[in-house]
Amino acid sequence: MAYDFRRPTALAREQSRILELAFETFARQWGTQLTTKVRVRCRVELDQVRLQTYDDYTAGLPTLTTMVLLELPDEAPRAVIQFPVGAALTWIGHMLGATAEQAPDAERELTALEQNLVRRLMSDAVEDLRYSLGDLLDVAPVVRSLRFNAQFAQAAGPNEPMVVAAFTVTFGDRSCPATLALPSAALLPQLGGSVPSVAAESADLIAGALELVPLEVSVRLAPVPVRPAQILDLTVGDLISVPHPRTRPLDVAVDDRVLATAAVGSTGSRLACVIVTTEESNR
Repeated sequence: MAYDFRRPTALAREQSRILELAFETFARQWGTQLTTKVRVRCRVELDQVRLQTYDDYTAGLPTLTTMVLLELPDEAPRAVIQFPVGAALTWIGHMLGATAEQAPDAERELTALEQNLVRRLMSDAVEDLRYSLGDLLDVAPVVRSLRFNAQFAQAAGPNEPMVVAAFTVTFGDRSCPATLALPSAALLPQLGGSVPSVAAESADLIAGALELVPLEVSVRLAPVPVRPAQILDLTVGDLISVPHPRTRPLDVAVDDRVLATAAVGSTGSRLACVIVTTEESNR
């Protein structure tokens, strides 16, 4: 897998497994709670757990969505439970006695009354979350507000690492995706890990690893500009003059970037080159 320098952190395998077990417990509890409150058979299944920055997390969400912001005492970033607005309206309709055919299927922001119903629904879900995470979460989250635009929710800083759990919520004959994002600072210390950061020592480790990566180095003459017609008319025996003076060193390049110049030499029975200058500005 290619290394992504924009996202240099990841969960360890042991951390991922512990979190998966906790979020699977939450999924079962949430599904049972939804079934009780919505009065339609519901099931919640965990899809995956990953570590993302808050900016990357919100970038993958729909423009219009329901984001329930949860406050964690002693933690500046807030947690988020997110699900589609259409799902929220359907749950509200069932809570008020609507049948599957009568449940609203629209995409709009919730009214004040609808928001209060969702708050009550999510307060029960937060209790399930606290129970499911157990010792992983030292404090109980509190539902603070609802937002409907992922880009303006501002639950955390853009580069704040978040533990993101993705779920599939099935209610009746419908299903939708949902996510839960928790600040990694609230979970990782209990998992025996530190909060991810791009520190100076991390940069040194990356630089040290890059020094061991093999590269293809080419030693070449100066390039020759030619026209397409000359290339198309080439036949066996044709000559192309190379405007490279005998006194000029050869170019030493990596990925078409000239890093040094060299003179032709040999080592034993093999051809070699002797570096005569380096291009400091291209390093």
